[in-house]
Amino acid sequence: MKKSNYFLAITLIWFGTISLIIPVTAQQAMPDDFAEWIEEGMEEWSIPGMAVAVVKDGEVIFESGFGVRRKGSAERVDENTVFGIASVSKNMTAAALAVLADEGKLSWDDRVVDHIPWFELSDPHATSQVTIHDLLLHRTGVGRILGNRLQFMTEASRDEVIYRTRYMDFEAPFRYGFVYNNVMYSLAGQVVEYVEGVSWDDFLEERFFTPLGMTNTNTSITKLDESGNVAWPHQEIKGEVVEIPRRNWDNAGPAGSVNSSVSDMTNWMLMQLGKPGKYRDSTLISGRNMAAMHRPGIAMPPSDPYDYQSSYGLGWRITDYEGARLLLHGGATDGFNTSICLAPDQDLGIIVMSNNFNLFREAIVYQLLDHFLGIENNDWAAHYRDRYLSRYELASEERKYIHESRKEDLPANFEADSLLGLFTHQAYGEVKIGMEDGNLYASFWNGTIVADLEYWHGDTYRAVWRNPAQREEFCWFTAGKDGTPVRFHFEFNLRPILLQVGAYPSNYTRVVEFEKQRLSN
Repeated sequence: MKKSNYFLAITLIWFGTISLIIPVTAQQAMPDDFAEWIEEGMEEWSIPGMAVAVVKDGEVIFESGFGVRRKGSAERVDENTVFGIASVSKNMTAAALAVLADEGKLSWDDRVVDHIPWFELSDPHATSQVTIHDLLLHRTGVGRILGNRLQFMTEASRDEVIYRTRYMDFEAPFRYGFVYNNVMYSLAGQVVEYVEGVSWDDFLEERFFTPLGMTNTNTSITKLDESGNVAWPHQEIKGEVVEIPRRNWDNAGPAGSVNSSVSDMTNWMLMQLGKPGKYRDSTLISGRNMAAMHRPGIAMPPSDPYDYQSSYGLGWRITDYEGARLLLHGGATDGFNTSICLAPDQDLGIIVMSNNFNLFREAIVYQLLDHFLGIENNDWAAHYRDRYLSRYELASEERKYIHESRKEDLPANFEADSLLGLFTHQAYGEVKIGMEDGNLYASFWNGTIVADLEYWHGDTYRAVWRNPAQREEFCWFTAGKDGTPVRFHFEFNLRPILLQVGAYPSNYTRVVEFEKQRLSN
């Protein structure tokens, strides 16, 4: 009898201990003050609108909007408000290829030229060997920044943009390492079209959006009903958050043109979690190919906050946090920012969308991770705010130095009239240097984007884009043997130290050299 009581006591203690531990280490509900915390953060960051959703253990446990769709309006964001999700689109492109792999129509290691014979890179060996796997893992070595600028050619088709990659330089040897590139994902999406005979857009609609009930999701801003429940893009410019124009990214669709809501994206996350590839009673992708997408494929530089072993899978960044395996991706386009995070072993998914660029969305993701993992005492809002302010101070000081280095008394090297004309580049097409009301301007791709050229010093000008979202960059002219300007050099910036301060300073720039076209006699 005493022995029975002993074991009963031990059993009660054990289960009592479990009952005490579970609420701390494996939270199932949202934090009590979550909505209030979000609203405080939005005010501090001057964010017009956000939406957040969380799935846990096969259920949607939270989905809500905060703030407004458009600054100055009374139209509230809710869980069905549509935002641009930008590069979060990439895991949808990988998923489309997984479906075709399941159907035996391709394999991850198929060579691209076997499906698109005219595809070509500047390196013949890479052209002949590059595979679908290479495209999705960002290991072709082709540079990111210049590929991004091809996507500004909004009148160009996806095939035309891909064709121009044969003139692009490599930033790293083929398969040498991770070099992020949007055009390679556009190419991956075109593989879907060439194999299946339908566009990437229609394929996603038929195979994912419809069966997942993603009724507010599409692949183009041309499909948005701007009078409907749609968020508008914003950006901080000169200290004020302002509305900016939408930009059409259709030619980069598979890399980042999807628009969606957090409510729709809960279904996308549910399909990734639990029994990956399944949604309700339907199997959309085999478990084998879901595992292939979620598997590390190439090492990549670690990212904030503390990961020391970060890698890229097929459309996902893969890392760990406090013992939890994470699948993440960010999405950033003009005026929109999205973060998606999956913790598969915890059956947890988080999606955050906002209608301006900010780091608060990352704070939301990690604050929720801490909550569900039972981790206490991390103030992620303060962490990301402090990080932002220090970067702001650094960027402002560097920008100030650039301005102080300007030699305002240095006369122009060329008469303005001598700069006028048409300049061309094999990959980047045509730039017209013209004059309006005595002021120079540069018109790219038949006026798709236009920059006013402000004299800086010597042969250098500051290009101020008429689309305020693009901010400003530097360009200059150089002379030929006869002393007349024959080359136009444009310094494209990517990843400015802080966009709120401006496109410069930047630690990632590339110069494109356009040659002046001379009239034949």
